[in-house]
This record gives sequence, C-alpha cells and structure tokens, in this order.
Amino acid sequence: MTDPTARHYDREFVRTFFTSPAAVEGEDDSAKMIQSAAQLRGIEAPDVWVPDNEDATAPSMRAEGAQNIVDVVSDHGSEFPGEIHPRVVWHHESPSTRYRGFQQMLTIANPDAGAVDHIDGFVIPEVGDIDDWKKADEAITVVEAEHGLDEGSLSMSVIVESGEAELAMADLREEMGNPSNNLERMFLLVDGEVDYTKDMRAMTPTGELPPWPELRHNTSRGASAAGLVAVDGPYDDIRDVEGYRQRMQDNRAKGMTGIWSLTPEQVEVANTAPLPPETGSWLLDVDGREVELDAEDGRQVYDGDHLSLEQTEGGYVLGVGGDERELSEEELREELLDRTSYVPSMGDIVDSMEEFEAAKEAGKGAIAMTQAATLDLDGVTVELSKDRMWDEATYQAAQTPITLFQDVYHHRPDQHDDLQARYGKDVVERATNVGN
Repeated sequence: MTDPTARHYDREFVRTFFTSPAAVEGEDDSAKMIQSAAQLRGIEAPDVWVPDNEDATAPSMRAEGAQNIVDVVSDHGSEFPGEIHPRVVWHHESPSTRYRGFQQMLTIANPDAGAVDHIDGFVIPEVGDIDDWKKADEAITVVEAEHGLDEGSLSMSVIVESGEAELAMADLREEMGNPSNNLERMFLLVDGEVDYTKDMRAMTPTGELPPWPELRHNTSRGASAAGLVAVDGPYDDIRDVEGYRQRMQDNRAKGMTGIWSLTPEQVEVANTAPLPPETGSWLLDVDGREVELDAEDGRQVYDGDHLSLEQTEGGYVLGVGGDERELSEEELREELLDRTSYVPSMGDIVDSMEEFEAAKEAGKGAIAMTQAATLDLDGVTVELSKDRMWDEATYQAAQTPITLFQDVYHHRPDQHDDLQARYGKDVVERATNVGN
C-alpha cells in the first residue's frame, strides 16, 4: 500500500479557491462570468479556479454550462496561470444526480473538444460516506478510460457539506492506496458551511451561519493525515474585508491556508494574506486585544486611551483601564514583555533562518535570537529585549511561511513582479533559496 500521507500533486499550498457560474440565465452570452474569470492574471488570479456547474448555475442551464466550460477552457486554458477544476453536480442520496455529474465530466473531458488538456481535475459536491467518495472516484476513472486518458490524470476534490462527509475524512487515510480504488487522485478538502448547516439542522437567533470552528479543524486535520490540502468555505459578506482577513488568520492557526473566494477582490486579499508581511510590527495586548504599534523614529508608539504610563521618583505608574499600579523599572519591563509580541517580516524570517543554518554548519544545535524595541507610552520610553532559543524544531516551524512563499513563487510566475514589488529583489532571491 502506498503512503497515505504522501502528496500526489505539485502544489503543497492553495490560497484561493475561486468559483464562477458556468452559465448565467438572461444574458446574451451565458458564459460571460467564466469568460471574465479565465482572463484573470497576477495577484487577482486564483491558485484554483472552479468553473461552477452546480450551485452557481441554474439546473436548466447546466447542459449549456458544461459546454461553456469546454469552449472557454479550450480557448483560454493554456494561458490561465492557476489550476482549473470544474465543479459538477453530485449527491450522495441521488443516483440520477450522480449520473448527470458523470455525463458532465464526460462532456468536459472529451479530448476532441480541446479543454481537458488544461483541466487539472474535478470538484465533487455533496459527497456522503467514504463509499460515496469511491463512487465519485470510480466515475472519474471511467471518464478517463472512455476518453483514453491516463488513469489518475484527473484529480478529485470534494466539498464537505454533511456530517457523513465530515466523518468520512477519518476513513480516507486508510482507503487511499487500496488497489480497489484510485483515491490517490484526491487533492482538496473544501468546507461547504451552508449545506453543512442545513445537514446538521443548526439554527442561530439571527439566521446567520454558525462559525463551525470544529469543521474547519477537522478538515485541516483530515487533509494533514491524508497528505491533502484543506480549504475553507465561502465568506458571504464580500464587503467585510477585515472579517475575511480575520477568518483567514484564524484558519491559518489551524493549518488551513486556503479559502473560498467569491470575487476577484477576495482573491487578491486571500492571495496576499497568508504571505509574510513586508515589514515587521510590534503588537501590544490592550484589554485582551492586540493593537499594532506605530513605528516612529526608531520607537514603537502606543497612541490610545486604555494604557497610560507615568514616571515617578520611585519608579513608574502603569494605568490599565481604570486601574493603576506602581511598578519598579524591572517589574514594568516584565509587564510590558508579557504584553508585547513581534510579527516578523519576510526579511526577518529569512535572516533568522540563514543565521541558524550558519550556526548549524558550525556545529551548534541551538542559538539565541534577540528581539529588541523601544516602546513609547505617553512619551515615556522603555527599552525591551527578549531572547528566543532557536533549535531544529523552531527552524522547521519558521520554515512553513517560507515554504508557502517558495510554492507560490514556483507555481505562479505571473506573480513574480508583485512579489518583488512587495519584498524587494534581494529578499525574494534569498527567500527562494533558504531552507533548500
């Protein structure tokens, strides 16, 4: 049996999963949305584009939608910079829906139509238990055989939209590699919180979706165990950019880098948010909320009303909310060290990794890295310095954002100019080489 955690595809990271309707009713050109999406480039182009012939396309338009996918991908697929994974219809409780999905895949993957050369796989929605996943895999295997394609050449991604599908992720690790299936073709595990909420019969007072952090954790865990990529579901409030960013930040703490994108604007945000920042920044914990400090003339300045600092003859008075505490210089420094943290820039991470690599070559197993800042509260300055021990485990953890950057740089040459504009040529060159 093959290793279930071995990756069977080139990409290790997917930042953006962008869907667009395969056919739009009432338009002179029903393919207008996928025509537009197929021509996205650079930072606005997703890592994975999903011409959507399921929920985004009306049932009466899906035959036309499948043909639209063929026409648009055959015309523009060779120049599209990301991967292309059409979504077809499927449902674990409906044999007729599964058959229609199979017919859609036959149409889209027909080599005579010219699109399949540019298609990387299919997205299967509404899957159920692991047996249903194997039915979808078998359908793709038959499509490959019918069209003379190499077995396993088309990947399969699923949308987790039910309790059955969530539980099936625990079975996937054992099933992949069995000779009775081709589940090694699996690529993405994508959350579909809307239908998942319906399946779970969940309710909230406002009618909005529950946050479902458990589902996102389970999907990330399932992807890690099976060597796949996890992607979060859609964030419907497309004007709430900060909420979208926060959702992605929460996801990354669970190991889930990718997120569904509904607009090119969301694609641009999601493409950049996981990458290390251009410049480092200091954060200060104020009433349980992290506030980014302003960098001014070599100082990190807090400009707010919730913290105050006054220097006295015997030490300092620190005001937090309505409370005041008298502290010695050492006590103040310890308090502020507990309240501050540093977000490293891309250059900072590269510097630290290169320093550790040099120390390791010199025979050292661990070294101390120092972070220092001058904190300014109410015009009172305090020098802060903290040491962090770096060993091999720390190095490997720090390498994850660099590995993401290298993955993006390798697979998205159309974004090279954007990356150089963001970080500078020197940092980009060093980031592509460090850790190799």
